[in-house]
Amino acid sequence: MSVLSFFTNIWDTLKEADLRPIREQALRGVNIAIVGKKSSGRHILADQMRRDPSRPTLASDTPLLITDLENSQQAAGAELIILLLDSRNTDTVQEQAAVIDWHNKGKTVLVFINQFEEEKPGSEIAVSPFGGKVRRRVVWGSALDARFLVKDFAPAVIELLPGNLLALGRYFPLFRVPIAHFLINDACFTNAAYSFSTGLAEIIPMLGLPLMLTDSIILTKNQLFLVYKLGLALGYSTRWQDYAGEFGGILGTGFLWRQLARSLVGLIPVVGIIPKTGVAYAGTYVVGNAVLQWYLTGRHLSRAQVQALYRQALERSKATTRLLVSKAPPPHLRLRAPRLRRRKPRQLAPPAQQHVCPSCEKISAIDASFCQYCGTPFPS
Repeated sequence: MSVLSFFTNIWDTLKEADLRPIREQALRGVNIAIVGKKSSGRHILADQMRRDPSRPTLASDTPLLITDLENSQQAAGAELIILLLDSRNTDTVQEQAAVIDWHNKGKTVLVFINQFEEEKPGSEIAVSPFGGKVRRRVVWGSALDARFLVKDFAPAVIELLPGNLLALGRYFPLFRVPIAHFLINDACFTNAAYSFSTGLAEIIPMLGLPLMLTDSIILTKNQLFLVYKLGLALGYSTRWQDYAGEFGGILGTGFLWRQLARSLVGLIPVVGIIPKTGVAYAGTYVVGNAVLQWYLTGRHLSRAQVQALYRQALERSKATTRLLVSKAPPPHLRLRAPRLRRRKPRQLAPPAQQHVCPSCEKISAIDASFCQYCGTPFPS
């Protein structure tokens, strides 16, 4: 974690100050195509993607392209192509050829091998995984198994569409809770890393006050952005004002935690970096999960629930803190305050010998033979 990356982190955070790009990203939608034979369960998977297992009564009508291999060219404009296979079908030459063709065209492909109920786990896979290829993955499970879809299928899609998470969650409810956990964990790590880096820099007295002010602003801003992103991904309002009143208390509590973290560094500048990082992680974790709890239950967390969640977050933060400590530069490479050298007073050179005229008492150069004013000769 170099000094350059520290200031780059500050700049990247400040560039996010405009909420319009975030809102536009969430509203622009995501184009997904499901390709497979009629018996592969294409419509079952599409229906599952439009429902949230955490809230079964909630469903969307987001359009999906569903087609077969003969018309697979229609999926050329999709941002993600899901090739759905019936695991009972052992003849997959056509499907494998389609995957290779999509890969050569630079398409993002996810191979979904749909396992039906009458099959036993561990039976032969119809299509072997394509190892070593970044833009295509293989998942194996039942399209009717909500647990598998959330645990395995959703993370695979999230990994393949990292720039479309807000739109993916907003229009396809299946991915909302996994995306919420991803955003919360990402924000927790970002705030912890930022807090850790400023903690290292605050050891320098000349940087303490500027970083103390910047730290509070950046951490608060990151938590506010997390609340807004979660609201967009979970299908709520696009107006940020709607979240200010709803979660003002939680954010205020997070601010108090950050002040506690600052006091720890102020009292013990070096040792206090570790608890400061944990507090930054835990505060962000509580804020994110408060929004997620509101989405799942429609109720806010009680004081006891917030405290329990905060203790849990502190335990989770230990692994992140250990990772940051392991990647921190050694002490001799860290930015240090310049050491002022004490210099001895500069001694003035002794005055040079001069000729003083005995007649006019004016001074002439030492190498002069006569006074330059009255012409009186100097003694040799």
